[in-house]
Amino acid sequence: MSEIKKTLLSSAAQESIDRWMKRYPADQKRSAVLEALRIVQEENGGWLTVELMDAVAEFLEMAPIAVYEIVSFYSMYNVKPVGRYVLNVCTNISCMLSDSERIVDHIKKRLEIGINETTADGRFTLREVECLAACAAAPAMQVGKKYYEHLTPDKVDAILEELE
Repeated sequence: MSEIKKTLLSSAAQESIDRWMKRYPADQKRSAVLEALRIVQEENGGWLTVELMDAVAEFLEMAPIAVYEIVSFYSMYNVKPVGRYVLNVCTNISCMLSDSERIVDHIKKRLEIGINETTADGRFTLREVECLAACAAAPAMQVGKKYYEHLTPDKVDAILEELE
């Protein structure tokens, strides 16, 4: 790994990625890319720069384009700064039929932001996501690693107050 790229990844991140790579055959280290990106994103305040993606690609001996494709495919990766709390609201068919649009509209009004926008204080980013695999509990929202299900505007207000 070049010295320039190596300095972009902290020693803690490199050690964590190395631990993940040990789970896979030596010639399949790229299998750790999802976790490597998560580690680097978390260290960078919740988002990935092109330089960080390039550093991950070099560390895992992958083509940078392969990393960009992964980042653009999965909604868990961010390529621009996000709020402290990212509100991922599912708007796929089950949630849509359970009125997720009303939930999205309520959050927009309450936080005075649109989709893919962040509140002025940097606390919240609102995103629509394709599926949270919580169809039986629709409408659903994910914040960090926590799921909130059977949402209503009142439940959303209680969640936001808890996070504020």
